[in-house]
Amino acid sequence: MSSRVLTDFDLLLPGSLEEALEILDRERGAVTVLSGGTDLLVMMKAGFEADKVMSLALLGDLNRLEFDSATGLRIGARTTLAQLVDSPEVRQHYPALWQSARIFATPQLRNTATVVGNLLRGSPAGDCSAAVAALGGTLVMATAGGGRREIDIDDLWVSYGVTARADNELAVELRLPAPDSGTASAFKRLTRVNEDLAKLNVAVCLQMDGDTCKSARFAMGCVAPTMIRLPAAEAIVQGAKVDDETLARAAEAVQQDISPIDDKRSTAEYRRSVAGVYLKRAVQQACGFA
Repeated sequence: MSSRVLTDFDLLLPGSLEEALEILDRERGAVTVLSGGTDLLVMMKAGFEADKVMSLALLGDLNRLEFDSATGLRIGARTTLAQLVDSPEVRQHYPALWQSARIFATPQLRNTATVVGNLLRGSPAGDCSAAVAALGGTLVMATAGGGRREIDIDDLWVSYGVTARADNELAVELRLPAPDSGTASAFKRLTRVNEDLAKLNVAVCLQMDGDTCKSARFAMGCVAPTMIRLPAAEAIVQGAKVDDETLARAAEAVQQDISPIDDKRSTAEYRRSVAGVYLKRAVQQACGFA
């Protein structure tokens, strides 16, 4: 573990959501928001400087995890990955999200890291980001004075590390739609050991009618500057019987949408060679073929 001493910063501890929003409205981009801190503290040890850090530790109202069969799943900004793993509703109705949380890092980090924080980090390697991108949903932003705005997950990631959140906004809740009958989802990732960031991850969500796919959402990470959808592969599967031939065509189509790079975890060539394979395995897992 790094022993680097953090630079001095002012720690702000709002006691209510209203106070937190007033701070953001007043300070704008001068404040860095801290929820679980599993990314922020690592970044600060690596040299990232934040003059003012606002912790959400006292905002208990943001620590919610609620499922309704009609309206779907509500995940508060302070809800941890460990809470997802412990939820039978998440495991049953949102397998891709549950699987991404269960395999995330270590138990210590899962007890601290938040789902919303994983999304707002804006990393293309985010495991929960892949699952949410496949499942679909919206991120609810709040501003001082009672303002609310919902950002579709497809519009959240702008570029590497950059999201559509404005400086005066605080993400308060993630909303996932209720699954229909026939919904199937799964998450898979490739890495050296579980504690590492992914070399590549993929999540799928399919609406099935027997062995025919009515609609599909595929998301893949570590193959572009942001988490991305795979529209070419989705188009092949939608309306088709999910069999070996269809999956082989979809696996080939992945190459049209990805643009991986070489980095310290893998090479572009390797990522290209395994991307289609992992998409195929994820669909097979979701549909119970694996």
